[in-house]
Amino acid sequence: MLKGKKIIVAVTGSIAAYKSAFLLRLFVKKGAEVRVIMTPASKDFISPLTLSTLSKNNVVSDVSTEEGWNNHVELGLWADAMIIAPATANSLAKMANGQCDNILLAVYLSARCPVFFAPAMDLDMWAHPATVQNCQRLMNYGNHMIDVEEGELASGLSGAGRMAEPENIVLHLEQFFANQQNKGKLKNKTVLITSGPTLEAIDPVRFISNHSTGKMGTAIAEKMAEQGAKVILVSGPTNIEAVHPSVQTIKVKAAEQMYQVAAKHFAEADITVLAAAVADYTPANVSDKKIKKKEGDMSIELKRTTDIAATLGKLKNTDQIMVGFALETNNALENAERKLKAKNLDFIVLNSLKDKGAGFAHDSNKVTFIEKGGKITAFDQKPKTEVAADIVAKVVELLDQN
Repeated sequence: MLKGKKIIVAVTGSIAAYKSAFLLRLFVKKGAEVRVIMTPASKDFISPLTLSTLSKNNVVSDVSTEEGWNNHVELGLWADAMIIAPATANSLAKMANGQCDNILLAVYLSARCPVFFAPAMDLDMWAHPATVQNCQRLMNYGNHMIDVEEGELASGLSGAGRMAEPENIVLHLEQFFANQQNKGKLKNKTVLITSGPTLEAIDPVRFISNHSTGKMGTAIAEKMAEQGAKVILVSGPTNIEAVHPSVQTIKVKAAEQMYQVAAKHFAEADITVLAAAVADYTPANVSDKKIKKKEGDMSIELKRTTDIAATLGKLKNTDQIMVGFALETNNALENAERKLKAKNLDFIVLNSLKDKGAGFAHDSNKVTFIEKGGKITAFDQKPKTEVAADIVAKVVELLDQN
């Protein structure tokens, strides 16, 4: 998929710059033509000679030279894709605000090709509201973020902030070009997606909920929209926002609200993906005043919520595709297969809390597809954006079979 593609690899001043050498090697082995841009700060971490040798092209690092001045426009027109990897907090801030004080930023602002960025920084820098806002702004501009990964960081701390591994970056670009090749497969299709947690009130202050962040459901919504679909995203309370203009987000709180909205739009949906972590139980009685602490223990009576998947499954017609999720802690395959049949799903996405880096709150997931016909496909752990692309590809496959 990358053979013959023209790719700019832009390197900024991060300790993760050593990974750029591996990234270049992988692109070249895939048959891509690669040109490298370096910021002045990146030279403190990796040699231009190393990257020039691996890319088989001269490295551009200075906008003030005649070659650099010409290249900042030419490269932006030449490339099929530009990937900034690693992308430091400093470079992300400059990109988000249109600043231009080095060759990388000049090429970025001139580029007409898709731009990808793979952040790399310490976990507190990554979590800072300014960084979050800058990344969101860049995505709003139409750029593509390749999520950070979790693990040991250069500071000695452990957490989110590691640049995605070169293999995952290559896979991300391969999937992007594959999607471009098949672009429009979901044109004129309506997709209904539930996402995030539900919030079941106990009183005006307290509630029952879970750890879902909505990352998986939102990623699926974005990927469906990229394939031309009109997407209705029914989202519980999350801090994640879909940015694609073809995604209509409807915010809800409680399980009953999510059911009512999903049921309202189900008939018009060609494809339904039930990715939300919906509460199975809700308080039978909700106090209109804050419940005060008293001596002794307290019990809360719970009642069952509407099973959205089972209810919609009974209404599903033969032209509709319905996808469910199963997050399990034990007897995973058996429980998922039972759910697949009981709720009339076309396939179910199984994941387990036992897999490190998978499930709630993570940027990655490790899933298994179980299809109605009995076919089981297990995937390696990968970013949720790539899991979403796999789900879309399976949906397209099922549509082609109908």
